[in-house]
Amino acid sequence: MTATFFTLLATALSLLVVDIVVPGIDIATFPAALIAAFAVGLTNSSVKPVLNKLALPLNYVTLGLSSVVVNGLCFWLAAILVPGFAVYSIVGAFLGPVILSFVNTFLSKYFAERNLGITTSQTNTEVKS
Repeated sequence: MTATFFTLLATALSLLVVDIVVPGIDIATFPAALIAAFAVGLTNSSVKPVLNKLALPLNYVTLGLSSVVVNGLCFWLAAILVPGFAVYSIVGAFLGPVILSFVNTFLSKYFAERNLGITTSQTNTEVKS
């Protein structure tokens, strides 16, 4: 439960950074960022695998560049679902998920280093001496 909360919090904070850095993305409030973080996670876990399977032949031909388009579509779809979260430009749709991924990785690592959101199976590893 705590791990899910900190993952959602890290994604919401990352979305606020994306709002500041990337032109064409607008997040109205922090609660909208929390709901958008949930929508991005839901979209990435449900819609993205289907789109990746459909785009697989194109992914081979473009050497993986169609994955950027699939990411942009999922990000844009999440923006459609959440009031207070909008993607206004193509640059925002394609650059937003990339910046979101970098910032989210940094924040998740930050939380993990401080033992926030770590599950018990991750903390029970013992070093044998």
